Amino acid sequence: MTRWLSLLSAAVIGLAGCSTGPEPLTNLTLVWEDNFDGAAGQLPNPTNWQLDVGTDWGNSQLEYDTDRASNASLDGNGHLVITARQESYMGSAYTSARITTEGRHEQEQGRFEARIRIPTSRGMWPAFWMLGANLPEVGWPQAGEIDIMENFGREPSKVMGTLHGPGYSGGNSIGRTYELVGSQFDADFHIFAVEWSSDEINWFVDSTLYFSVKASSPPGAWVFDHPFYLILNLAVGGGPPGPPDASTVFPQTMLVDWVRVYSAK
Repeated sequence: MTRWLSLLSAAVIGLAGCSTGPEPLTNLTLVWEDNFDGAAGQLPNPTNWQLDVGTDWGNSQLEYDTDRASNASLDGNGHLVITARQESYMGSAYTSARITTEGRHEQEQGRFEARIRIPTSRGMWPAFWMLGANLPEVGWPQAGEIDIMENFGREPSKVMGTLHGPGYSGGNSIGRTYELVGSQFDADFHIFAVEWSSDEINWFVDSTLYFSVKASSPPGAWVFDHPFYLILNLAVGGGPPGPPDASTVFPQTMLVDWVRVYSAK
């Protein structure tokens, strides 16, 4: 989920290069967080987040992302609410929001996690992900991309973790799907996380490690050796999830309870 030039595929691998099993990071120190405390209707803290404004970030998404409180604001109960609406705005049929820590908090390695309740209606594309802070200089995918969580609304029990870099991006990305048994991701909050060290990135849903990539695994260069920033967004439509249909009721909301970043150094 990015300013992609091509589409995310369903290509997946298992626990890559993990003959002895990946080890969780230790000696974690909390270095940055947002608990979304504040009055209802307030925009997310501008010290922590900026709101990207525009449309079609490279995936033919249908929404126009705004900086309005009606698309991204606090609910007064300790949550950020990102809301996708069906409305005519700036030439688009839908609005939503995309917020990032670009220029606010950028970090190399550590644990990055968020507790989120996502919508899973058809045509929805919620995501929690990271882009290399050197994107303006080197472009995508050379800057690298770590998709901590994304969901295609037509698959309410599944989320994906994915890695993009030179030689393994878009349709050739490295990823894996995690599936809930007997439930859907819109039914409750879940913690989505990655733990990133110098030679490995591991993906978690709640306490379950379900995917790991070693630095030696990708077919191209390992470009995860510089700071990245965080992104939260709720897209509408686009190539991978497809458009909403008659079963999709608007507005759709993505609730974020908190975001936390830890250092392991």
